[in-house]
Amino acid sequence: MKKFSVYLITLFFFIKSPLLAYSSNPKDFVNELVNDAISKLSDKNLNQEQKEKFIEDIATENVDINALGLYTLGELRKSSSENDISNFQKSFEKYFLKSLTSRLSDYSSNIFEILGEDKKSANYTMINSKVTPKDGGPEIKIDWRIYTKNPDKPLIRDLIVEGLSLARTQKEEFASILSSNNNDIKVLISKLNEFVSN
Repeated sequence: MKKFSVYLITLFFFIKSPLLAYSSNPKDFVNELVNDAISKLSDKNLNQEQKEKFIEDIATENVDINALGLYTLGELRKSSSENDISNFQKSFEKYFLKSLTSRLSDYSSNIFEILGEDKKSANYTMINSKVTPKDGGPEIKIDWRIYTKNPDKPLIRDLIVEGLSLARTQKEEFASILSSNNNDIKVLISKLNEFVSN
């Protein structure tokens, strides 16, 4: 699960504040929320606890956590009981939010730039972007998978960081855990709860 946390670092500061309304256009949505979040997290008047609460709130509102969780289960989501799926979803959300808040950093020294967009369908648009550190570090290319089934409420479904999908990476980690434990979803839930409690 450590690998997944690395990709989450790039996610948390790219999410909008629930206090402001952003464009429903995917390209403008990403651009506005990223620049606002960079500004918000560089605010020296916010302490660590306030920044963690900020991240939890914006992730809950703007990332499709339920869909991400179900995707990471793979075929197991079809054969598991409703009760197990419900328990998994609750544990996955807590795991996801803790992964975000446990790796807070100051990204105010980065320059964000939208490179383009590719509307895949009525439901999905890919937004291409890059982050360039002001300290001279290598630029990072990030593609945003934006879910637009509700055109008034875009949601982040995935990030592809330098060609690596956050969602796919998590799915592979979970598959490894499950294959080592007879595909027992309860073991996976237990692992997620263990991560959250530590």
